[in-house]
Amino acid sequence: MMVEHSGGSGLDVATIKPQPGTYALVLSATRGGLVQIGRLGKLRLQHGFYVYVGSALGPGGVRARLAHHTKLSSRPHWHIDYFRKHAALEEVWYCYDRTPWEHEWARHIGMARAASVPLAGFGASDCRCESHLYFFESRPPRDGFVRSLQASGFRHPLPSFLSEENSATVLRAQHLPD
Repeated sequence: MMVEHSGGSGLDVATIKPQPGTYALVLSATRGGLVQIGRLGKLRLQHGFYVYVGSALGPGGVRARLAHHTKLSSRPHWHIDYFRKHAALEEVWYCYDRTPWEHEWARHIGMARAASVPLAGFGASDCRCESHLYFFESRPPRDGFVRSLQASGFRHPLPSFLSEENSATVLRAQHLPD
């Protein structure tokens, strides 16, 4: 059964700078079904939340990549383009940095107690990560993600968060108490 999401996102990416960085898309699916992800294979879509991690180091940086991801692609290029037709974009986590933190972010998101890999290799055809897409039955907590990054010992820029509720005012991660 193919399930399609009706349209693009209500997120306003105009507040995002056109700088290189790393991002995570928090998406929700309200129905199940099988989704063909290009040549990678079929993903069994479940009711719940998904987090996809990527980096945007080219022209236009994070703003250009998020502008692409907020729309549905008529000619899919990346694995996420195939998936986006079936899930609503709820929130974006991002940071600006020339270092591609996507592999570290994927590792931390994958370590979350409730995370599972819906399709091995998703978004990870150019690296050794198991996946860059993770499934959660309920909305993944961004404060848990920030705590995990802080505990890693990496000198990592903390992410900012963009959602429909805060499109006008981008929330910046603060140092969370230990």
